[in-house]
Amino acid sequence: MASSDFSLKLLEDERVGTLTPEQKELVASLKDDNKRLLRILSELLDLSQVDSGKIQLNKEPVQAAALVDKAVESVLNVARDKEIQIKKEITAELPLLHADPDKTTWVLTNFLTNAIRYSAAGSVIIIAALPSGSKTEFSVQDSGKGIDPRYIDKIFDRYFKIPGATEGSGLGLAICKEFIEAQGGTISVASETGKGSRFSFEL
Repeated sequence: MASSDFSLKLLEDERVGTLTPEQKELVASLKDDNKRLLRILSELLDLSQVDSGKIQLNKEPVQAAALVDKAVESVLNVARDKEIQIKKEITAELPLLHADPDKTTWVLTNFLTNAIRYSAAGSVIIIAALPSGSKTEFSVQDSGKGIDPRYIDKIFDRYFKIPGATEGSGLGLAICKEFIEAQGGTISVASETGKGSRFSFEL
């Protein structure tokens, strides 16, 4: 699948040949499908790691701001496409975290991707890293449609999808929970219908 993704990128390179507008649309559609399948495959691989009880943590000292910056950078293009602004709120001089940077960034990226998906064009998403007692709290707040109270308790369950949702595999948030709890942290969500959601975790 990674190979086919690379081939699609080559097709877009005019040095290989010029595509008609219709062909460009087809290639763009194939790229979107490929990205979606790659994401699901990645989630399934992560889930198999969880199921085997062998979540491999590579903990190291890391700055909270560096995790936030990396997550934001990975979704900037998607946010720009929807004219969504991402604002950072990071307390200066937060203590170093002893965490797995890849898995923690993965969780933040998942939160941001969901926030972008369910936010209206032109809205603002806030990602924050703030002190919480002896811990650091990371959060992503959107102003989207929010989550029906009936589904809040199920949101981190495997394969759960809010009725009517057309995207996602129902695995992303379940894996987020596993990754954070494996590091000794806690994860939560607060939401109000019509006013948005706030996903957060503490490490």
